[in-house]
Amino acid sequence: MLKRPRPALPRVIVTRHLPLPVEARMAELFDVRLNVDDVPMDRTALAQAMAECDVLVPTVTDQIDAALIAAAPDRLQLIASFGNGIDHVDLHAARARGIIVTNTPGVLTEDTADMTMALILSVPRRLAAGEKVIRSGKWAGWKPSGMLGHRISGRQLGIVGMGRIGSAVAQRARAFGLSIAYHNRHRLPEPVEQVLGAKWYADLDALLAESDIVSVNCPLNAETRGMIDARRIGLMASEAYFINTSRGEIADEDALICALEQGKIAGAGLDVYSHEPAIDPRLLALDNVMLLPHMGSATHEARAATGEKVIANIRAWVDGHRPPDQVLEGWV
Repeated sequence: MLKRPRPALPRVIVTRHLPLPVEARMAELFDVRLNVDDVPMDRTALAQAMAECDVLVPTVTDQIDAALIAAAPDRLQLIASFGNGIDHVDLHAARARGIIVTNTPGVLTEDTADMTMALILSVPRRLAAGEKVIRSGKWAGWKPSGMLGHRISGRQLGIVGMGRIGSAVAQRARAFGLSIAYHNRHRLPEPVEQVLGAKWYADLDALLAESDIVSVNCPLNAETRGMIDARRIGLMASEAYFINTSRGEIADEDALICALEQGKIAGAGLDVYSHEPAIDPRLLALDNVMLLPHMGSATHEARAATGEKVIANIRAWVDGHRPPDQVLEGWV
């Protein structure tokens, strides 16, 4: 494949409205087209953008599939994704076209771990239900039997995916008295396990069956899509809680809803869904679920740091270097 020249002033198209300082810096450095109205691009708009730029800056809500990549002209050389996840970009199709893909690893770790821990606390202690009682005006005051939830100290937290975020969740959870168990493609080094106080489960089924709280923190890919299926949800104890701040498609949402409706698990805390932004009405009707609008990484600090990484990746590419956050799947 012939190496294409990289323009000194690349045309950069950004698919969503980003923090103003990030957009201002991009305008200083590149020939940038911004989405100031923050209207999500449909497939036609994405195709047009990809036909008119050297660098596309999509977000996790933009599905850059094989057909879009195949139709893009040779001008498109870099997809600098704004975010950590790369499940929305067909990496093999990009590799076949010689298009580099970058992401922004590391910048969302602490914020997503904070939100995960918030759900781990909130669901067993029924914080959402308590807040609703106050707003309804029906609270009659304290009573011994009112708003009873469950203590999390002394329980086992089973973490599915012990990468950056999973490890950060483990650190937080230990401070609340939870014991840590995890399932991962590869076992962590023993010194790391000791620091985290973590027990490795080679068998995901066993982790689900033996954990009081299950937290999904693995990335979405071909291996993890649908991994928490109806059979595996059925392994969880009736007193167990399910937390997902990763991607909705990792779990069978229909099976999860059925388990919640039938009391087969005690509750769930969800920040992600299978068909975002659509939410299954059955979830909205459940009082044993805390629902958040995919806000795990939604802090000013995380968004600014993400933008800085996107800019650094583009600048490295313009200068003829390999971007520091190039996604190497399919390249090595």
